[in-house]
Amino acid sequence: MDCAHDRGHISDSRFYGNRYATPASRRIFCDNCRHQRWLDIEAALALAEAELGLIPQEAADKIAESACIELIDLHAVEKEIERSGHSLVGLLRVFESACGKQAGQFIHYGATTQDIQDTGQALEMRDVLDEIEPLVNAILGRLADLAEEHAATVALGRTHAQPALPMAFGLKLASWIDEMLRHLDRMAQARERILVAQLFGGAGTMAGFGTHGPQLLERFAERLGLQAPSVGWHVARDRVVEFVSLLAMITGTLGRIADEIRILSRPEFGELQETWKPGAVGSSTMPHKRNPERCEQVVVMARLAAAQVGLALAGMIGDHERDSRALRIEWACVPDVAHYCLAACTMMLESVSGLIVHRDRLSQNVAAVADQVMSERLMLALGEGVGKQRAHEIVYGLTQQSIEDGVSIHELIGRHEEVRSQLTKAQLDNVFDPVGYLGSSTTLTARAVARARERLGAEPAPVGR
Repeated sequence: MDCAHDRGHISDSRFYGNRYATPASRRIFCDNCRHQRWLDIEAALALAEAELGLIPQEAADKIAESACIELIDLHAVEKEIERSGHSLVGLLRVFESACGKQAGQFIHYGATTQDIQDTGQALEMRDVLDEIEPLVNAILGRLADLAEEHAATVALGRTHAQPALPMAFGLKLASWIDEMLRHLDRMAQARERILVAQLFGGAGTMAGFGTHGPQLLERFAERLGLQAPSVGWHVARDRVVEFVSLLAMITGTLGRIADEIRILSRPEFGELQETWKPGAVGSSTMPHKRNPERCEQVVVMARLAAAQVGLALAGMIGDHERDSRALRIEWACVPDVAHYCLAACTMMLESVSGLIVHRDRLSQNVAAVADQVMSERLMLALGEGVGKQRAHEIVYGLTQQSIEDGVSIHELIGRHEEVRSQLTKAQLDNVFDPVGYLGSSTTLTARAVARARERLGAEPAPVGR
């Protein structure tokens, strides 16, 4: 078999790549597109320098005209990178030839390699956020629809994997909505901090630009649609760590949602179900299987995304004014977390778009444990007469005996004189009605839905666009 062996990462796999990445994430971090991005940055630098008289306008125009990947011999770039051992000089030397001898002398004037590469990474991070936001908005919109539909649907609240209290199913969705809204806020705030240009020269002094450094930075950043930072950030990598952490947090929330859907789709719960399409195969040996593949894969993405945060944090410890150890870590963890987050967003949107909620099973599951989950209401009703602490003792004894002996709590209450002296049969019937003990579920759900509708109806323009 003749193979070029050019697909070594799972995100690039022609067979499995779309479970770990998306066409959009692969486009953003494509090798050729990255080199084109660097060429665009060199062109923006040259044009900004020409405006300030740092280089001839004719040279800047030629540089901008030649900054096209189709004019670059990428094989020559590859060979020069291997020969020089430098990550950018290979491209610059081949680009110089494409620009011609005269204009080529003014390429990369006064800049350092990391200026170009950090600025390129900022553009990549911007493109990633631009892809994530509409997906998060679409997920949020679907969750808001479901929450509104099920604002009063009785469901079983569980804590520590055990029955806890009745709740409206919409409130579970409201928790997801509330968390996703915070991520949208974080993305908007993060754009202000992380989408910045880098143009400070070898040691952050801007000395290569004479007295024009700060002004050049403003013009350079404006041309690229980025913010101009106050000082250089060659070794101050907190912006990149924030980006990686933000994407890991978003993916983590999606993982929480996916895992809940996966658990509640188990036959013993049967409350939720992912849409199944004919032809989908859950097992090579068990034909009946309808596995929650999407949800499981989203959890995988959340775990992989979380692993990138530690790598990004490691890059915060850099020596002096420049240290490539951080940059080389970021070249791996920034694309990876973006692949995983975008893949998770895409799969989660598919999952919630076709999510089926089984109202009958939600009701049945509450009814099956009503004796237990109404214990708080029984305790509070009884406490009105005997005090909360005494009521807790009584109800604790009744519920634990009910579980141990397999006897209905109603039967035990019938034998308990102190309870019967405090509560009538009508009061007890009311106590054990889950529908009447949803608390503020519907109100809280409505609040979350309203915030989501407001956010989706008035989406602010991204910073720097």
